[in-house]
Amino acid sequence: MSGQERPSRYTRSFSGMIGALIVTVLFVLAFVAWRGLFRTDVDNTPVAVDWQESVELAEQVGLQVVHPRELPAGWTATSVDPYFGSDDPRWGLGVLTEDGDFIGIRQEDSSADDLAERYVDEKAEAGEDATVPSEVTDTWQTYSDDGGDHGYATELGDEAVLVYGSAPVEDIEAYLGLLTR
Repeated sequence: MSGQERPSRYTRSFSGMIGALIVTVLFVLAFVAWRGLFRTDVDNTPVAVDWQESVELAEQVGLQVVHPRELPAGWTATSVDPYFGSDDPRWGLGVLTEDGDFIGIRQEDSSADDLAERYVDEKAEAGEDATVPSEVTDTWQTYSDDGGDHGYATELGDEAVLVYGSAPVEDIEAYLGLLTR
């Protein structure tokens, strides 16, 4: 046994372990970056939601929610926020126009000013009333912010309805004309 040599072992150190970790992380980052350069199959198409089902559910529980009769061609409903299970029901619908601009509706037991502060901007400025005929109302309180967002609100009894978004004013006003209850 005296003639046999012991197997050699490398010296392990904390700095060696850190070095190996850094090399591994750099390899992973390089791979992700390389893969991203050649990736072309990213699908950014918005997923449409069935907002009519939410309207039907509201009607079944006795609530009248403000909604469009239909969406213009090329527009996509991308989110719906029904909450009918309490003493504080609320409803919301998010839509993208054909150009990809956002328009949303919020209906809650709140004031128009509160909704504008929450959804247009904390410092949303109230403007002149606008006359836009719809089945809901013909007179809308307007709001805007420095970032180009606009809102149109009305109060229906204890509830307020706000139509808001980054879409051009013409698109928002055309959308207002489609609203019903």
